[in-house]
Parts: sequence; C-alpha cells; structure tokens
Amino acid sequence: MRDDILNLRNTKRIAIMGGTFDPIHYGHLVTAEAVRHEYNIERVLFVPAGQPAYKKAEQVSHSEHRYLMTVLATAANPAFHVSRTEIDREGVTYTIDTIKQLKRLCGKDTKIYFITGADAVHQILSWKKSEELLKLCSFIAVTRPGYNTQTLREHVASIKQKYETRLHFLEVPALAISSSDIRKRVGAGKPATYLLPAEVERYILKTGLYQHEGTSVLLAGIEAHVKARLTESRYLHTKGVVAEAQRLAAHYGADAGKAALAAWLHDSTRYFTNAEAKRFCKERDVKPDAVMKRNPRLLHGQTAAMAAEETFGIKDADVLAAIRFHTTGRAGMGLLEKIIFIADMIELGREAFPELADIRALAYTDLDLAMELGLECGMAYAAAQHDEVHGLSAEALADIRGIRSRKTEDDK
Repeated sequence: MRDDILNLRNTKRIAIMGGTFDPIHYGHLVTAEAVRHEYNIERVLFVPAGQPAYKKAEQVSHSEHRYLMTVLATAANPAFHVSRTEIDREGVTYTIDTIKQLKRLCGKDTKIYFITGADAVHQILSWKKSEELLKLCSFIAVTRPGYNTQTLREHVASIKQKYETRLHFLEVPALAISSSDIRKRVGAGKPATYLLPAEVERYILKTGLYQHEGTSVLLAGIEAHVKARLTESRYLHTKGVVAEAQRLAAHYGADAGKAALAAWLHDSTRYFTNAEAKRFCKERDVKPDAVMKRNPRLLHGQTAAMAAEETFGIKDADVLAAIRFHTTGRAGMGLLEKIIFIADMIELGREAFPELADIRALAYTDLDLAMELGLECGMAYAAAQHDEVHGLSAEALADIRGIRSRKTEDDK
C-alpha cells in the first residue's frame, strides 16, 4: 500500500522493517511475518533505505528499483505495506529521522517496533542520536537458530541499565540468503529462483538489474541530469511520474525498467524556451508540424525523445515513443506509451482538476477508459485555453474509442 493511502492513525501496533532491499528476498519476508505473528503486529511497514549512512551511493541500486521490488514482494500480504519515507528524503538517511516522521503519522497510542538484525544491536549506540532513538520505539533483535546470544544479552543488559529502552529477542527460521549473494548469482548468469519471490526475479530479469552495473548507473545519471536542469517543481513532478509509471507497469505487467527510463526523461527538455526548442529541432534538421510550430508547448515530447537518444544513447523504440507522444498521444499507442501518458496526468503531485480522481481510479481498472477520459480532458483544456488541439490527440481518442467499442462487442 502506498504512503498516500496508508492511514496509520488507527493502527495500534506497527513494526518497521528497514533495509536497502537490494534485492528484497525470502529472508526479509520470513522475518517480517515471524515478527508480525509473535508480537501481534497489525502492520509491518517496509522502508527501503534512501542513501544509508553506512553505504556510498554507488554501492546500492537506484532507489526506484529497490522500492518497486519491495512493492512486488509484499503485495500478496495485506499486513505488509511499503513506505517511500526514506527514498524521497534528500541526503543521507538516518533511522532517528524515519522513526520521528512515522510517529507523526501514527496515533499517540501507537506502539512502534523496529526490527533489526542481532549483529546491528552491537553498533546501535553509534547510530545518530541513539539515546533518543532508544526511547522512541521498541527494538526486536532477530537471531537465527544457533546464534550465540550470550554476548548479545550482556550487551543488551548494559544498554537497559543505562537507557530507558525496550529490546526483545526473536529467533526466526534459518534462511541462508543474502542480497549480495543474489546480486552475484544474477551477475554470473545463475538463477535466483526460490531465493526471492518470482515477481521480484522477473523484475530483475526484465530490467537487467545486477546483470551489469549500467542500469542503475544510467538511472542515477539521468536523475542527476534532470534535477540539474529542471525547476524544483518540475523535478518533483518528474519523480512523481516515475513512481506512478512504475506502479502502473507492475500492475499491467509492463517492463518497469523502460517505464522508469521514459518517465525520468519525458520532461527532460522542459527547460527549453520556445526559441530554444525550435532551434534544437532546426539544428537536427527536424521540422515540427504546423500545430507544434504554432504551439511549442507540445514540442517538448519530441525534443525530449531526441535528447534521450543523443545524450544517454537510448535506442529502445518503446521508450522513445512513450517520451515523444506523451504530450499528444497518437493512434495505436502501445502499453508503455499509455502508462507514461496517464502517469504524467495522475502523479500524486498533479494539481487537482475535476476529473482527476476518476482518471486515477480508472488507471488501475481499465487503462483504455482512463486514456479516453484523459484525452477528452486534455483536449477540453486546450480548447478552454484557446489552444489548437493537435490532430494526433484526436486520432488517439478515436482509436481508443474504437478499441473500447470492439471490446464491448466481443463481450456481448
């Protein structure tokens, strides 16, 4: 469940499961379920790390990859939820900041448990504001069968004597699985089957994650490029489109890696002035059609697609089409094109308009119906602004209506 619809006010007992989740695997899930059962937890909140203090940025995959894998892994358990709290926070992330932020979302009577590995307990006093942190929530130190707890118990006893804290022990089934081993296996071309949920393995294979280091480096480079050039509001919008596009991709079985690329780049040339956009096209001997010449606002999809190919070497036809036609749509749109078009329209930061709630709801039930309503709204808005409606939009709407009409006939 997403942060925007996750209401923690009425939750009495919540457990926080943090980690890089690079990737999430069955060891994480078994631990979370064991804690949920043993401590009568209502909700386990998985919090993928943003930029952990103990790791350099290049040591972890892009946050959107790790977030989406965690969503895929936990979707089948109604007690499991995923939070973007850390990955949306700028800079290095610390546990104390996360707990404080989550406590503001919870009711005053909510009891918070923080799940940690037994080994981490030995380092807990070196964490940022550890004394304050120990008072904010209860800790569950998870051990595996055969773990020598004597030293750990002595360390915990000394902490309890000095600080007002509650620390519990829980032994969970031994699963000799580690994220680093999975990354190595995938990188060596070996299967990770039965080490992690099938949905996560499919995501890794689809995106090429861990098969080579280029994927995460490329996404990180694109994000830095976009952030340096766009206004803050446009950058935040782009982040919202990335998150929404990946959720839609997961929902409809599309390639989440392609969705991330297209979403990050769809507005990458919005910083161009109208004159710059026209000059950009002229330098490449690209002639915008008459409508785009009269309304350069529509042109940024074209220029962004060209820039994606030139600057980042993007050659994938699906990705380039999704970027190029996100401003107008077109007849015969593919799944990725529809996902980017709708994600751009419904991302959580989008300024409200009358049909927004309906389009958001339809996006996850009937993508073509969402497209139809979205195109109608876009064309009506253009007309209200006395802007010319592009012929591609009219063709896209007619095509979508035709698709829906044929579906209706087939259902009879």
